Amino acid sequence: MTTRPDGTATLIVISRNGMGDAEPELGQRLIRTYLTLLLESNMLPGAICFYTNGVRLVTEGSPVLDLLEQLANRGVHLIVCKTCVDYFGLTDQVRVGVIGGMTDVIAAQWEAQKIIHL
Repeated sequence: MTTRPDGTATLIVISRNGMGDAEPELGQRLIRTYLTLLLESNMLPGAICFYTNGVRLVTEGSPVLDLLEQLANRGVHLIVCKTCVDYFGLTDQVRVGVIGGMTDVIAAQWEAQKIIHL
């Protein structure tokens, strides 16, 4: 995980195909706004972990794929749960991030000084 200039290492965990428990369209709109503002603010996390339904955001056709690519290009480590993409049959559709195991998720959590769960 990358330590940011302010000395903190932040991990964002995304476990939903969107943000919050609202209707899917609203959840997708919220996660797009969140990621856009994150990029614009330049307050980037060291890593983002995607698991359960959150892995759908890194796959082909995701409405936030462009934003996640920008985050990756700016040094944010994107960790995608292998068990989850295998379970959903999405392994061949992952377009951004590194497919990793639970040990990668645990390592990112232990390195983090702050964890934000969306």
